[in-house]
Amino acid sequence: MQPSPTTARSRAPLHAPQGLHDTEFAAACEAPGPVGWADLWPQREYLVRFARRRLLDPALAEDLVHDVFEAVMTGRAQFAGRSALRSWLVAILKHKIVDLIRQRSGHDSLDQGGGDDEPGPADILACPRPRPDEMAEQRQRLAQTLARIRALPETLRHVVELRLLRDESTETVCRTLAITEQNLFVRLHRARRALAS
Repeated sequence: MQPSPTTARSRAPLHAPQGLHDTEFAAACEAPGPVGWADLWPQREYLVRFARRRLLDPALAEDLVHDVFEAVMTGRAQFAGRSALRSWLVAILKHKIVDLIRQRSGHDSLDQGGGDDEPGPADILACPRPRPDEMAEQRQRLAQTLARIRALPETLRHVVELRLLRDESTETVCRTLAITEQNLFVRLHRARRALAS
């Protein structure tokens, strides 16, 4: 008969969390109480995933989960049994995350980048939509461009409206205006130069 995953996991060698000496850890594991190491260990993977999603730093997430386990095993955090064990551990972890953010808020600059490939804190917090002043500026530029297109000579205006604004294919524009493909590109070039000037 195969042992169940929970019994196999509980037989795995246990190591003391960082910050606990082996003697303190052994005493904490053997001490009578509602929560033991065998209860905590199955929650570890969930807690690490939870912390990673909030901190975006795998090493820091591992450290905070170890801090949670250390607090529980040394008796600084007492489980009263008023909620599920996982909910209680997540609450402790949330407090540790908040404490870490408060501690670092005075030290880390949001202007620091994370390197060439990694986004910095400012990139992570950046809003994906343009700001209201940027939107107003874009609308103003669009209105000016459309006014310039309307001011083009008719032969150039039709080409720009069909090919660029309506995104019609080259063949359709040539057929609609009864011009050759070469003539279309000449008109587009002239229109672009007139708009740029």
